[in-house]
Amino acid sequence: MSDDLILGRKDQHLDVVLSGGGRHALASGFDDWRFVHEALPDLDHAKIDLGADFLGRRLQAPLLISAMTGGPARAEAINARLAEAAQHLGIALAVGSQRAAIEGGATGGLDRSLRDRAPDTPILANIGAAQLTRGFGVEQARRSLDMIGADALVVHLNPLQEACQPEGDRDWWGVGAALQALIRDLDAPVIVKETGAGISAVTAQRLIAMGVAGIDVAGAGGANWGLIEGERATDVADKAHAAAFAAWGIPSARAIAEARNALPEALIIGSGGVRDGVDVAKAVRLGADVVGMASGVIQAATESTEAVVAHFQTVIRQLRTVCFCTNAASVAALKRVPLLSVK
Repeated sequence: MSDDLILGRKDQHLDVVLSGGGRHALASGFDDWRFVHEALPDLDHAKIDLGADFLGRRLQAPLLISAMTGGPARAEAINARLAEAAQHLGIALAVGSQRAAIEGGATGGLDRSLRDRAPDTPILANIGAAQLTRGFGVEQARRSLDMIGADALVVHLNPLQEACQPEGDRDWWGVGAALQALIRDLDAPVIVKETGAGISAVTAQRLIAMGVAGIDVAGAGGANWGLIEGERATDVADKAHAAAFAAWGIPSARAIAEARNALPEALIIGSGGVRDGVDVAKAVRLGADVVGMASGVIQAATESTEAVVAHFQTVIRQLRTVCFCTNAASVAALKRVPLLSVK
């Protein structure tokens, strides 16, 4: 596929997301859970420890700015602001797909300037699993890591998006074997994530057996990339095909809980429809070590670094208050507080 086609598609993706389109018809599942309120906490709100260890670094809060965009020229400012905000807040950053940067040099700000803006931040590079049988291998993975000074590589799984994308890569024969070979040969941690339809417990176990360093379940409840592809499609049949998958996937809350139950010791990242600090707290309690957020962040990133910082400062304040009102002195303690199903 030509560079112009890839960049044009990514521009269209940005347009759909910024306009509020492509939202999942399936709820994330976080509203099915409630914390037990503690009316007499024995804590100082200001001294609650929200820190979390991630890829050998200490985060100030268990938060990851989830992958959003890469490639188009207007993404350069967005990626710069996200990096600056991550550095200021002491949280992690995952970049969008680097396919365009690797194939054609259109970086969208995904270059060493990103590391310069966020020297102390865990940064995750990103390539697509579908490309692993189409010329992408260890060399391209190393280039994606080197170009931004990344700490780890994310390989994203997006079969629904590819199936709904008019020009999508639908032949996934051999992708699993290629992924396993990459994990074996790459001298850097590999994290595997979905893009909004979730990873089942069985698939999570398979991935850990392959040797992945962690799993981002990226469940249903936020952006639905099948619908996003349907919105950018021009053919009526393509639109009708994508529309049937409006409620497809594993809700985020369920995906987190089931992955943690199946893999008690694994690094689990919870993402997909995480709206605020209360959802972050629920994700942590259900089993996430770190929680990814994209919804609400992309719009702030089109405005300024300060807008991104303000967004996450509110989220962090909400998370701290959940800890306070459940008598959890730390994120580790939050993992053990009572959580009730209200279904």
